[in-house]
Amino acid sequence: MNNKISTKGGKKILLVTRPIAPPWDEASKNFAFYLAKNVADLEFGLLTNGILPDLPSNVRQKAIYTSNDFSYFQKLRLIKNLRKIKKDFDILHYIFTPTKQNTFLIKHFVSCSNKSSRVIQTIATLREDLYGEKDIKNLMFGDLIITYSDYAKNKLNRLGFQNIKRVYPGIDLDIYKETPKDPEMQKMFNINNKNFIVQYAGGEYARLGAIDDLVSLIIKFCEEFRKRKIVFFLPGRMKNKNDFEKKAKIKKKIHEASAEDIIRYTDEIQVEFDSHGQNWMSRVNNISDIVLFPVRNMNGKFDIPLVVPEAMACEKPVILSDLPILGELSNGKNSVIIPRGNIKALRDAIFDLYDHPEKRKELGQNAREFAAENFDIKKIAEIYKQIYEKL
Repeated sequence: MNNKISTKGGKKILLVTRPIAPPWDEASKNFAFYLAKNVADLEFGLLTNGILPDLPSNVRQKAIYTSNDFSYFQKLRLIKNLRKIKKDFDILHYIFTPTKQNTFLIKHFVSCSNKSSRVIQTIATLREDLYGEKDIKNLMFGDLIITYSDYAKNKLNRLGFQNIKRVYPGIDLDIYKETPKDPEMQKMFNINNKNFIVQYAGGEYARLGAIDDLVSLIIKFCEEFRKRKIVFFLPGRMKNKNDFEKKAKIKKKIHEASAEDIIRYTDEIQVEFDSHGQNWMSRVNNISDIVLFPVRNMNGKFDIPLVVPEAMACEKPVILSDLPILGELSNGKNSVIIPRGNIKALRDAIFDLYDHPEKRKELGQNAREFAAENFDIKKIAEIYKQIYEKL
């Protein structure tokens, strides 16, 4: 069955991204990949490192990259190739977080010299931890600016921008859905149906300020967790040496506390898994019982961390911290909100969900409805189709 959106607009859109290639562990390239696959009859260009199989006929691959690392050298390759191919497209749609470096390159060598193409920026985060208001204004160059959150949209409106539209990122609900616990995955993690799995989803060791709280929680209440056969899945994404150094310190603490039996390091498991499999997170979600995102800050993270709606789509109850920006992911019925940095509140929330399976089920069902209403890639593709047609 073909679920793609059909239109007769005939426009050609180049999705300007970091290298689109497996492993599928970066939200912006994942979103671009799924967006191109879900809008039919418009021609898309995808910027890849190598050739991806099984893409629709309306998707043209441009293998311009030589590495998956979006380094300065790869950015120069991007600029060089954009200057050559931009004339072949009606719309240049930039889908990565703007920085001073890449914005300078784009403004001076691509966009301003190509008046025939319209430009869209999708802004996943404004990086207010790095940039002041003047800097943020200078980073905007699109004919249309699309934000991931109302928070960012309202911020840009206050800075004087009117060409702003909020569109949530999309996820594939055919991939992210509730399924029975996978015995193969359980075996890989050395767990079984008697274990209660608490997953810290999409977190990182060196950023967001949650890992120290979580490790303190695990060490302090280790015996209580062990009695209940609770096992914690720690972060699966290692971005840089800071993450590796932080993880080494965490592992030492866990070892000294003799708490290793209730910990699984998902990055170590994933190395053994098919790194090209796009359903890795869905399968991990579906062997988990609850999902945590108790971060202290969102510095360097997208406004909408896709790991949260992905878990919601799998009907998992989610525990979130009370950061204002995360409020867009909670409607009061689909998640549990705790004060950031409050270890006791996190413990109480975990045990409450452990003790009340009916509450877990209700939260999970409400979460799935919320994800389907707001993050279904087919609905998001329809919105983008209309945007492309009108621009």
